[in-house]
Amino acid sequence: MPLFDFTAEKLRQYLPDRNEPEDFDAFWAQTLAEVRQHPLDAEFVPVDNGLATIDSFDVTFSGWNGERVRGWLQLPRARADALPCVVEFIGYSGGRGIPTDHLLYASAGYAHFVMDSRGQSGADTGDAHGVGSPHTAGFMTDGVLDPQTYYYRRIMSDVVRAVEAARSHEAVDASRVVAAGGSQGGGLTLAAAGLVPDLVGAMPDVPFLCHYRRASEITDKNPYGEIANFCNKRPEHVDTVFATLSYFDGVNFAARANANALFSVGMMDDVCPPSTVYAAYNHYAGAKEITVWPYNGHEGGGHLQARERVEFLHKLFG
Repeated sequence: MPLFDFTAEKLRQYLPDRNEPEDFDAFWAQTLAEVRQHPLDAEFVPVDNGLATIDSFDVTFSGWNGERVRGWLQLPRARADALPCVVEFIGYSGGRGIPTDHLLYASAGYAHFVMDSRGQSGADTGDAHGVGSPHTAGFMTDGVLDPQTYYYRRIMSDVVRAVEAARSHEAVDASRVVAAGGSQGGGLTLAAAGLVPDLVGAMPDVPFLCHYRRASEITDKNPYGEIANFCNKRPEHVDTVFATLSYFDGVNFAARANANALFSVGMMDDVCPPSTVYAAYNHYAGAKEITVWPYNGHEGGGHLQARERVEFLHKLFG
């Protein structure tokens, strides 16, 4: 894929107006108040992972509407004091997988909490308000005509509760929590950074769920293509669609975030175009840095970016 978006110089300066509803903060305060009416009830059940150096726990906690959400907690077996924790969110249509899918952060000496993505095809967590059984696509327009019914209201509520669940475990230092994830997980990382004011770090890689209107206009790749296809079929709803999406835009969450952040961007990424990443990055209110991969697409820096994240954590926590 050749370069197709703005030049590198223009991207560094790109600061588009934010499409933000007047009741953005009130909407999320009401949403999280509703979610917290249900007890968190985080449960951690040890599982045999076959590994010599990492302990794994099968996690359940109450997310949106009190519904049970799955996850994993990975801990280095050799540990004494409570540990800094990375809370990770998964890419589109993925799920928590199995414990051996998630070895990096615990191997580096950190607690690692992995949140399942409700209703998505790789998940062990259903979504009672959507199709019900896990499926592959369609989440971008599930309930999109009303922010109260939109799919990402539910999963972003789960994100906040996942941070709270991770903090509830005795092996986790609740004052040293970092959010992380790539693609959809990167967008959810920005939601966590905007909704949980005392995170110390955020690591959004090639983040999705940002600057929706531009994304849907310059790429036909899914998942943003789901929005364009819906608007093609129902043009009378275009304004309503983007009004709803403004409540879930990583650009608006970024403007409220204060955690130290490490972003990444692939300059040839036609799934999450560079200008949508930079829109969030340039509006990000906290201390920040970005790793630029000039000839990479949506894979970003891959294993090389993983090394960047570990080095970022080591600098953050000494």
